Amino acid sequence: MRRIGLSLGGGGARGVAHIEFLKAMDELNLKPSIISGTSIGAIIGVFYAAGLSGVEIEELLFSHKIDKFSGLLNIGFNFEKGLFLGKSIEGFFEDNIPVKTFEELKIPLKVVATDYWNRSEFVFESGLLLPAIRASMSIPVVYEPVKYSGHVLVDGGLSNPLPYEIINDECDFSIAIDVLGVRLPENKDDLPNKIESMIASFEILEAALIRKKIEALRPDCYIKPRIENVELLDFVHSKKILQSVKPDAEEFRKIIKAALLEDYPEGKLKKWLEKVSDFLELKKHR
Repeated sequence: MRRIGLSLGGGGARGVAHIEFLKAMDELNLKPSIISGTSIGAIIGVFYAAGLSGVEIEELLFSHKIDKFSGLLNIGFNFEKGLFLGKSIEGFFEDNIPVKTFEELKIPLKVVATDYWNRSEFVFESGLLLPAIRASMSIPVVYEPVKYSGHVLVDGGLSNPLPYEIINDECDFSIAIDVLGVRLPENKDDLPNKIESMIASFEILEAALIRKKIEALRPDCYIKPRIENVELLDFVHSKKILQSVKPDAEEFRKIIKAALLEDYPEGKLKKWLEKVSDFLELKKHR
């Protein structure tokens, strides 16, 4: 069996969509050999790497415990201060992640944050999990940056929103799931407000980074599910997000089954995957 590398991209509430793709892999009894994640991708990734199934993560999402988590993420903020300390959400992770360190995970995991002063990615892969997750999800202006081992760290999406290349050497087949989604305004002449403009600017940067990365080194399977007009902190719409990507998850299941479990002609698999991945991406946004 090939070693599967799974990369879960950032995207705030849109990252809830990752769960449907994990469920598809579970249905095929396929487990990654290594996982990488940024921001919400790191959060979902740590639960999966700790041994929870896609269904179990979904159940957690809609349990009374995760309702608290959703509330912590889906609140307005004082634009004058622009910061949350993040202590409450740290408490949620401490209570619900079944292990404390990278070394205790059932599947190796790499978590990406951004070194604020060095303007570069910072990759966690050992030690305590909590600082890594908090750093990776520290969206500028929303959450306070994290001080760690002499570094000031912010959201990983600013440097590497879909970190598949950092695990390429440790897998034979790479899967990258891009959940940035798209914004489709009713009227393209409408002007965004200040907060919308700020957040959308980060997303424009992240989308550009992903395009450049794929031009340089394409993953074996790149999936960009249909997620339209979901705001960064719209966790209250988690059920709708999951429902909206079910068709994409089913296509993904077929692709992975053909690529990894069926006898596809040698030498033609990569080209076939590229064509299917292109189709999945383009048919949604043409």
